[in-house]
Amino acid sequence: MIKVGIVGATGYTGVELLRLLAPRKDVSIEVVTSREMAGTAVSALFPNLRGFVDLPFTVPDDDVLARCDVVFFATPHNVAMRSARALMERGVRVIDLSADFRLKNREEWEYWYKEPHLSPELIEQAVYGLPEVNREKIRNAQLVAVPGCYPTSVQLGFIPLLEAGLVDPMRLIADAKSGVSGAGRKAAVGSLLAEASESLSAYGVAGHRHLPEISQGLRLASGGDISLTFIPHLTPMIRGINATLYATPVGSVSADDLQELYERRYRDEPFVDVLPKGGLPATRNVKGSNICQLAVHFLKASNTIVVLSVIDNLVKGASGQAVQNMNIMFGCAESEGLRTIALLP
Repeated sequence: MIKVGIVGATGYTGVELLRLLAPRKDVSIEVVTSREMAGTAVSALFPNLRGFVDLPFTVPDDDVLARCDVVFFATPHNVAMRSARALMERGVRVIDLSADFRLKNREEWEYWYKEPHLSPELIEQAVYGLPEVNREKIRNAQLVAVPGCYPTSVQLGFIPLLEAGLVDPMRLIADAKSGVSGAGRKAAVGSLLAEASESLSAYGVAGHRHLPEISQGLRLASGGDISLTFIPHLTPMIRGINATLYATPVGSVSADDLQELYERRYRDEPFVDVLPKGGLPATRNVKGSNICQLAVHFLKASNTIVVLSVIDNLVKGASGQAVQNMNIMFGCAESEGLRTIALLP
């Protein structure tokens, strides 16, 4: 039995963790924390969990959390970096869904997050939790940094091309669109129905916090420098990410060669679905599931490779990927608790 604690479980990633973990017979949810909601039943805030999670929210307590085998931090940035060390020293494994340990360059993290990093000694120890790249490192990790939603969709789309050296790494473009749940479960004008509905807008054009994370992963895949233009957009839907990726080949390629490359690279990956040649992924195809659905196209007239990548930002882009990491870390079947068929319509 895996004893689980969840810190900061009042947001969308927190309730997704509970939804995925609560039905499992091999998991015991021991503690669910929230300072604001302490004493309130979890099911009072999230009625969909009635009959599945009977615990109340409690104030975070290291002594209580230390009784767990693994603690998930479903918190904003700067929380896990304050608390992870104390738990790890007591043998707890930590899975952080925030950005605190994703970037290996401390100065870069401090530039983008505008504050000092309080646990720099843990940065190098943290394993970046993209299973399709770091599965073996995840297996023995004590601290895992779960990738962000945009970084997951963009990296999985570009990685085969960069690993194979088929494209110019200095001419990468990612045009990505996310549902409003990506902004979190908080009161914000931009997320209001009247503000976000029937509208599509770009944001973070001058720079987005996910850009250095994506670039870090793509550099590893490329084995050298890369240059990425990354433009995120807010779309009038609740959940999902659709990333349209553009790359310029460095030599002769064909649609058939590209299709074979992607099918071969992800053949043994349980949560990457490469569509047949000519496929068109859609966010509804993956809603509520841990699947990244991909399709690769070659536009001969403009000599451009286009990769289409879709995920559910709250599942493969956050909590589902966190559970996938937990499964690897504890020797479970990697798909345990994640065999969820996408919701239609």
